[in-house]
Amino acid sequence: MRNNIFELKTEELKSIANNLQKKIEEGLEKDGMEISCIPTYIVPKKGIDDGKVLVLDWGGTNFRAAIVEFKAGKSTILDIKKKMLSSVETAGFKQDDLFKAMASLIGELKDIKTVTRIGYCFSYPARCETNGDAVLLRWTKGINIPEMIDKPVGMPLIAYLNKHINTAFTDIKVLNDTVACLFGGLSETGYDSYMGLIVGTGTNMAGLMRRDKIKKLENKGEGSLPVNLESGNFYPPYLTIVDSLVDAMSNNKGQQRFEKAISGGYIGEIFKTVFALEKIRYDFDGGALAAMINNPEAEIEKQNVARWIYFRSAKLVAASLAGLVQVLVAQDSSIKKICLAADGSVFWGKDNDDKPRFKEMVSKSLKLLLPEGVSVTIINEMAEPNLIGSAIAALL
Repeated sequence: MRNNIFELKTEELKSIANNLQKKIEEGLEKDGMEISCIPTYIVPKKGIDDGKVLVLDWGGTNFRAAIVEFKAGKSTILDIKKKMLSSVETAGFKQDDLFKAMASLIGELKDIKTVTRIGYCFSYPARCETNGDAVLLRWTKGINIPEMIDKPVGMPLIAYLNKHINTAFTDIKVLNDTVACLFGGLSETGYDSYMGLIVGTGTNMAGLMRRDKIKKLENKGEGSLPVNLESGNFYPPYLTIVDSLVDAMSNNKGQQRFEKAISGGYIGEIFKTVFALEKIRYDFDGGALAAMINNPEAEIEKQNVARWIYFRSAKLVAASLAGLVQVLVAQDSSIKKICLAADGSVFWGKDNDDKPRFKEMVSKSLKLLLPEGVSVTIINEMAEPNLIGSAIAALL
């Protein structure tokens, strides 16, 4: 490929940001829109209660279970277990199969029977309920267990665990990984607003928004709520024919178009589609693409294409952040300093000099797109933000 069809100019990125702002505002007004804007009914507060909780974290690849304890506002991970639980491992699963796989890991944790509360970082589109549970809206990242759609995520799991491993759980708080990230960022003071971002196997964003600006809420009230955008479903302008081919070959055609353009679960597919007539290993993914960029012995043409795809991903992330910032500032013009807590293997990927190349590209592009007088600080990579943020939610 001689021409970089993945290049995006600054004006095009601004257009993408504006387009996303409009769609976020539509999602805040009513349900069923392209950007879901799902409020999470877990209200942030100053200070964290002491306690010990079970934390679950299920993203696109791994399932993790941990016991997290808070004392005097500081967290300690007392025990943690992990297993693969991706679309490959869950192929053909029913709900009981999934719960059985989870329970087998959870049951290995030390002191599991002394814990009664669960914080569950569930990284799939789900409508949060006022009781802390959530209802699954649809699967992403290749996962497909149809019987679980439109049903609660948390309470059926509690019932299964209490029955099959003899636990005594009474309460669960289900939240998206971006919201968990946002909660982790709340420990950073001195900011006017907060955002959470994930760019790993999949992608999503969350923002802390004023209740009175979430028009679809029946009981608006005062204060702010975390809002899970489900921004991976954004359909931005300026995608290419290659993106359309990747979408056509996916198991959720027409959905998650933004995610399919930028996330680790798909940028390898974009690369393989460009070189469809050449031998490329079947499991070439986002990690392999990043490795090719860092490999001085890689074939020049393939390295260039990998770089173009990778750079476009970072620029699209910057444009999406700018779109969310525009929403926050439109809601409250006093917002000038915003804290961004980010997580994900793609976002924090390192180059050969051990520098976070992707993060730095996002930061550089974002500065060109922000409203005048507004700054976004990307805080340092947090240790286990999903686990800590979910534990905080469980203790609220």
